[in-house]
Amino acid sequence: MGWNSWDCFATTITEVQTQAQAAFMADKLKVHGWQYIVIDAQWFEPGAQSHEYRKDAVLTMDGFGRLQPAPNRFPSAADGNGFRALAAHVHSLGLKFGIHLMRGIPRQAVEKNLPILGTRFHAQDIADKVHTCTWNADMFGIDMSKPGAQEYYDSVFALIADWDVDYVKVDDLSRPYFQNLPEVEAVRRAIDKTGRPMVLSLSPGATDIKAAAHVAAHANLWRISDDLWDRWLSVRDQFGRLALWSQHRIAGAWPDADMLPLGTLVLGKRGTRLTVDEQITLMTLWSIARSPLMYGGDMTKLDELTMSLLTNDEVLAINQRSIGNRPLFDHDGLVAWTAEDPGNGDKYLAVFNARDRVRLDESNARQPAAVITPAADSVASIDTDLTDGRRLFLLATPLSDIEGFLAVRWQNPRFVFADGNEHGLDEFPWSSADALWDSATFKKGSAGQASELRAQPAALVEYAVPAGARRFRATARLERPHDHETQDKVRVLTVVGTESNEDKRTGLPVEVALDQLGIIGEVKVRDLWKHADLGTAKGRFSPEIPFHGARLFRLSSR
Repeated sequence: MGWNSWDCFATTITEVQTQAQAAFMADKLKVHGWQYIVIDAQWFEPGAQSHEYRKDAVLTMDGFGRLQPAPNRFPSAADGNGFRALAAHVHSLGLKFGIHLMRGIPRQAVEKNLPILGTRFHAQDIADKVHTCTWNADMFGIDMSKPGAQEYYDSVFALIADWDVDYVKVDDLSRPYFQNLPEVEAVRRAIDKTGRPMVLSLSPGATDIKAAAHVAAHANLWRISDDLWDRWLSVRDQFGRLALWSQHRIAGAWPDADMLPLGTLVLGKRGTRLTVDEQITLMTLWSIARSPLMYGGDMTKLDELTMSLLTNDEVLAINQRSIGNRPLFDHDGLVAWTAEDPGNGDKYLAVFNARDRVRLDESNARQPAAVITPAADSVASIDTDLTDGRRLFLLATPLSDIEGFLAVRWQNPRFVFADGNEHGLDEFPWSSADALWDSATFKKGSAGQASELRAQPAALVEYAVPAGARRFRATARLERPHDHETQDKVRVLTVVGTESNEDKRTGLPVEVALDQLGIIGEVKVRDLWKHADLGTAKGRFSPEIPFHGARLFRLSSR
């Protein structure tokens, strides 16, 4: 349990800001079990400005190609002191200190052909210029078959250990896992050689499930998805991933569903976009599945709701100490998980309603879904009847995890009205747009080019159906850069919401047979989010769960 700087401070985190976060954690959260303060990407970049990486930035490093904190942002790092003083400050508060590290060796070290500490080799002897990060240009990979390669990683982690670092998040490592496997093993050897205990976190995901045994033997936590932000689709998709990885979770080795994008985010510019129910769902799922809890917002600006989510000791105990955590069922978005209190045998039950008020499936689609690929001749012709329609939903769902850039293009999207006139979708504002990397954009046509709505999947874009509109028409294609061979497939679906197919209930009952939990007879029921005793249950238990919401219970025979 800890805090990571990325979601709020991006690449810009400073020493003063880190100290403020640590002070807040020590004062308000440490008593609840929160303990790690982790500085994320580009602490070595003097001019870092945002969530984007500056091209050709000059990085701070020593004469052996090892990255150093930028002194203009971390003054105590001047004169080669690194993070030693900041780590000592965090430790003085009773907390632990961590940093982010990219796989490989800085490109600048390779350009200068700097020596590798304690060897006769140089950076150019070990650099892998082929297997490089696709989204950050700071580093080359390392060819672990070359003499000096292990020694370089040894020197990096010896330096980090000298700074008294407790936690290292190594990025661009766990995907593609088997390609990077030699470097995974090199990092593990380097950490072990220091003799200093360090938590090793691997990022980004999705980590290949076929590597489950290997990654559990080499890391303490590893990402099961790409970056998770405050988007409902991202949270929803973690149900399947956490269920898939559940059997591979062991003590000290945890599938990681990523940070908690709650509270104040994005350089303080906004709060989380998740609704209250969605935030409770996120915290409940991460807790019952025992995913690591790393808060991503600005702790010094915690609101009352977020504070209540981070300090509920009854819920946090499930994340930290429960056993036997497993999914019970997923009935088309009605989901249940269970776990056990190792101290007294009480059962925990988490119940979720991940459904939408308008079912976003073919039951509400007026033409079948289409599966498209990046092939030039792969298109989906959309011609949807809008009779009685109030809301239009455009969905794009990847059929497997996607790496790199991939965009769905709804070309020439338009409403057709009763009088035969057509009006482009760009004339109407969308009601909401949920797309990977906030990528939903509208490009107006020009010079003979059709207008188009673009979004990286998974994506859901909603429009209000304008009065008089009778049909929606568009052509959907999938765009992937030409230099990237891929077999990606995306399912495109158009759903029409009507008065009759929108569920107006406050929530849905989710029935659980208690014998699935091994419970025979009557049990006492306690709602852990509300801190309320609810009476007893026997045989079957059917709590009502709000849409996109969750409830979490302790079931006790005592």
